[in-house]
Amino acid sequence: MFWWFERNGEFMRCEAHDAPGGGYELVVTHADGADRVERFEDSSDLAKRQTELERDLIAEGWTGPHGWNL
Repeated sequence: MFWWFERNGEFMRCEAHDAPGGGYELVVTHADGADRVERFEDSSDLAKRQTELERDLIAEGWTGPHGWNL
C-alpha cells in the first residue's frame, strides 16, 4: 500500500510492502527523490512505525495521508 503527504506543493510518498526474503519494508520517498528504507520482521512493528511516521510528518506541517491503500 502507499500514500502521500503534501506540504507547500511538495509531496512525500510512503509505501509499505512485503520485503524480499521475508519481513516488511517501509519506503519513504522524500520530496527531493531520496529514498529511505526501513525493514521490519513483524507486521505489528511496521504498523507502529507507520503511525509514528504519520504523527511526525503532521507535526512538521505535512498534510495527509492522501491517496489510497492497496
